[in-house]
Formats: sequence, C-alpha cells, structure tokens
Amino acid sequence: MSLPAEFHDIAERVNNWGRWGADDEIGTLNLITDQVVREAASAIVTGRRIPLALPLHQDGVQTGMIPGRVNPLHSMVQINQELFGPGTVACSDDAVTMGLQAATHWDALTHVSHSGKIYNGRPAGTITPHTRAQFSGIDKAGHIVSRGVLLDVARAKGVDRLAGDHAVTPEDLAAAEDLAGTPVRAGDIVLVRTGQIQVYLAGDKHAYGYPSPGLSVRTPEWFHARDVAAVANDTLTFEICPPEIENLWLPVHALDLVEMGMLQGQNWNLEKLSTACAEEGRYSFLLSAMPEPFVGGVGTPVAPVAVL
Repeated sequence: MSLPAEFHDIAERVNNWGRWGADDEIGTLNLITDQVVREAASAIVTGRRIPLALPLHQDGVQTGMIPGRVNPLHSMVQINQELFGPGTVACSDDAVTMGLQAATHWDALTHVSHSGKIYNGRPAGTITPHTRAQFSGIDKAGHIVSRGVLLDVARAKGVDRLAGDHAVTPEDLAAAEDLAGTPVRAGDIVLVRTGQIQVYLAGDKHAYGYPSPGLSVRTPEWFHARDVAAVANDTLTFEICPPEIENLWLPVHALDLVEMGMLQGQNWNLEKLSTACAEEGRYSFLLSAMPEPFVGGVGTPVAPVAVL
C-alpha cells in the first residue's frame, strides 16, 4: 500500500528539510540553544529527581514480534578473577547483548525511511550493514538536555490510563497543556503520558504492546507549530496501534523522524513523574536524556532523569 495523499499533505506542512542547512543531521535538536538550556535550569525548584527508564533485564518489553530486537541478555564474563596473579586485586566483568530500541530509548532520525529517503532528503541507502547510518546516526545527537514538559493526557481526561483504541489528538495535547499550566515552547522536550506502561508494569507485556493508545497522525503538526525539540511517551509503538488509518503503519514515525527531523522516544516510565508533577502542581522540569553515542546507531538506550 502506497502512502496516501493525506500523509503527503501533512508531510509537506511539517517538512524541515533544509531549514538548518543542507548538511544538517540533527533536525529539531537545533532548537535546544544555550539560551533554552539556561531557561530550562530555572525550572528546578526542589531538586527532586525522577528516573524515567525501565530496568534493563531479560524479561523486558520485547515479545519477539520485531526480529532481532532482543531484551537485554546480561552475562558475567569474569567473576572475582585475580588477573595479575594470586593474592592480587580480583575483578568481575560483565557484558550485554540487546536491541538498542529494546527498552527505554530514543529513535534516531534514521530509524525509519519512506519513499527511499531519510531526514533532510538523503537516500535511505546511506544506511548499510557495514557503515550503519552514515548520516544522522544517534551519535550525532550529542547531548540532550532541555526543559521537559509533561503532557499528562490521561490525567487531563480524568482517567488512570487511556483506552487501547485511543488516538491522542492535538485537542488532547492542548487539554494536557492547559492542565500543565505552562505553554509548550520552542526547544522543549515533550513527554506524553497515556498510562499504558502500567500494563507492562503489571506483568502483561503482550497487552502492553497491542492494542495500545498512542499519538495520532494529526499530532506532528501540533509539535511542528510549537517547535518542539523531541517527544517521548510511555508506549511500545509511540503511535496508536493498530493504526488509525487502516494498513498505514508507522506514519507518525515517518512524519516525525523523516519529515520533521524530530527525535522520538518510547517505553518511558512516566508514572512517578505524573504523581510528582500533580503533587507539586507544576509540569515543567529540567530533563537530562543523554543518548549513548553508538556511532551510526539508529537508536539508543537512554536513562532519562527529570529534575523538578
């Protein structure tokens, strides 16, 4: 099925190719300027720190649906080994094999392509088995620190968790922005809470992934209008699953990553942050979400921290 006219119409409206020059590889992360970070630091009031990452272990969110995207396989490669002879200091080492998008992660701009293109109009063929992503690999993202804003859509709707068939609309985002009491502004990182991760935390990873609420194909225009730097949420697929347009899979990925050049994240645990923001009556904070700099990577694990 070819991409429908509706998709291409939205793509034209949110397209950022060339906005920061023909050589640009980081897209909307350009919006996180020094001034934005200085202002983000002023969001710290109490110093309360909220971790947003899921634990890394073999019983993670992946079910095998995506080939090769394995949960972390953690092995000990040496245990109390006296490397320099008997009686010397002993060392223990370990190693991990995992999909870079297996748990809490960022998608790089190269994670998806459409019509043979990736962000900024480059050919999708620049991603190869040997060179990985030649352009816009996750290592190019650098440091990701900015003001974070929690758009708690579930709380704004008065529910603990959105229904599995709920597509989060621009109207939902606006209602959550009203709840937050602060307008989303250029360079912000927006975190969208649906409550869906509760399903995984309760032990049902299959129901966590499908059916799942998520972002509607209409939301990229909302983020584009506000010059958002990046978006993450608490679901496996980011966008609603199954898709709102029959047989059109991952259109929001394509609009965000390819057309807009906007990083997106999945499997972020926003439950404690939701509680903390409600308790303190404010929904903005300093967010540190540093990517692991895998050269040419099309995604990366991340351990984000919100500082209120």
